[in-house]
Parts: sequence; C-alpha cells; structure tokens
Amino acid sequence: MLTLLNICLTRRLLQSMLNPSSEQADRIARLFNYFNVAAGGMVLLVSGLTLYICIRFRSKKTTRHIPEQTKGNNKVEALMITVPGILLAFFFYQTVSVMHSVAPEPDHFPPPDVIITGHQFWWEVRYSAAGVTSANEIHLPAGKRVLLELKSADVIHDWWVPALRNKMDLIPGKINHLWLNINKADTYAGVCSEFCGAQHAWMRMNVMATDSTSYRHWLQEEAATALHPADSLSAKGSVIFAAKTCGGCHNISGTASTGQVGPDLTHFASREKMLGGIMPVTEENIYRWLSHPQEIKPGSKMPNFIFSNDTLKALSHYLGQLK
Repeated sequence: MLTLLNICLTRRLLQSMLNPSSEQADRIARLFNYFNVAAGGMVLLVSGLTLYICIRFRSKKTTRHIPEQTKGNNKVEALMITVPGILLAFFFYQTVSVMHSVAPEPDHFPPPDVIITGHQFWWEVRYSAAGVTSANEIHLPAGKRVLLELKSADVIHDWWVPALRNKMDLIPGKINHLWLNINKADTYAGVCSEFCGAQHAWMRMNVMATDSTSYRHWLQEEAATALHPADSLSAKGSVIFAAKTCGGCHNISGTASTGQVGPDLTHFASREKMLGGIMPVTEENIYRWLSHPQEIKPGSKMPNFIFSNDTLKALSHYLGQLK
C-alpha cells in the first residue's frame, strides 16, 4: 500500500507544473522563477532592514530624548526609483517575449496541426490533414513545434495540461491558438480547468507525445476505416448500433453511422480510457455505461436507453472490437 502511494505521489510530481516538459513550459517556468527571485530578494531586503532598525534604534533605559531625525536623502530616493523601474522594465520585456513565444500572432500562423473542441464533457480531437478524429486522447509528436486550434461547442472550457504549462480558454464562437513543442515522449495528464457543468471534474484528457515515426504510424492506423465484425455477436451488435439510431450521434468510418454529436467511435477500443478518463475501455465497462449512462456520468448527453441484456452484450462486444 505504501509503495502504491509513493508511486502515485511520484507520478503527480512528474505531472506538476513545476516540472516543465515543453519549450513553452520552459519559457513560462523561467519567467516564474525570475519573479520568485525578485520577490525573494524583496522579502530578504525588507526583513533585513526591519531587523537592522529594530536593533540599531531600539529603545534604551538611558535614552531620554528623541533620536536624530533625517529628512530628504536624494541618493536613497533615486535608488528607490531606479531599481523598481529597472525591474519593471525587465519583467515587462520578459512577459511580452514569453507571450509571443506561447501564443501565435493572430494574422501570422499556418493551418493548425490539431483542432481541439471542448464539449460537455469530453474533448474532440481532429487531425484535418490526415482525416482523423479521436476523443480525449491527444496524440502529438515530441520534439516538433505544432499549432493547436482551440474552440468550444457549448460553454466555456479551459485547456490545462500542467506539465506543458500553457493554458487557454475555449470560448463559444471564438477560436484561440497555442504553439506547443513537447520536449520528450511521455503521457501528460490534463483537465478542463474552467467549471463547465455537472461532470466538469471528469472532463479529463491525456496528451500522448511520441517520436515522429510512431506518431505517423498512429495517424495511418487511425485514418483506416473501422474493422468489420469478426464474429456473429459483433455482427449483431453492428446491426443494432445502426438500427437504434446510435449512428445519429456517433461516427464509425466505413459504416452508415456518420453522426457528429458524440465522440467518434471508429477506433474506440484502441483508447486507454473512456468517458473522459472515468474507466478503462473494456467490454464490461462498455456494458455498464450502456446500461446506466446517467448513473455513471450524470449530466452527460448520452440518452438512457432501455436495452435488453442480449442487446447490451451485442453492442458492448461490437464496440469492444473497434480497434
């Protein structure tokens, strides 16, 4: 139990904003450290002067008169103006520089590499050039500068991956952009950090950074159409999926299901987690979800269908084969 706790704490530390893992995060962390150094210096200066004054001018039993009063010191006044002025100019320059490195110029950016749309309560991820759509798991190449386009389909959401540091609001009717250059291949946990409704806490994501070769291979696999049913139960599930209007909300490439309301399910079973990170993708969990969606994730837009046990098994088996 203690070992498990240590692993969890270590993992959380690795995902901390204090452990930057992208070029943009490094710039933001450096600016943050500059502020810390300046603030620490001011604390030490004020504390030192306060201590000095308390000792140097402390009251004594033999003291019967008011200490000598000093007024008007041009050197001290000039120092008090010059030093803060230099600090202000330095931090203004550094802040503007970091802003330009993180957020692209409104009129000077190419087509986005990835388009991310926030929904209640999941993340839609589109790779337009490759014709790939996924959900909640954002695959990106490590060591390459990519441009993210961020927007919302309903209410205000907020992109926030602590280890990658930079965050951005997703606002209905407005498109925002972020540059991102991830330093190393790893999986980075993220969340929506703007309260967006009942399941805000379960609007999570994983940013999966891989080397360029693995990233291209993943795009090629995701661009393929869905696998055909491999057995009779899976075939039955595909027929039920089409007949029960599931395809009106969900897309499965290579089939008649072309819905755009809910997450794309073409390669649903290839994902690690479902429902924004609530549970692993397994047939058992799919069965539970289809049985009582509003009990598992209250407030989601998934209708609470009343299916027979055989129907649920067929649907769960079909969706569990979509890799």
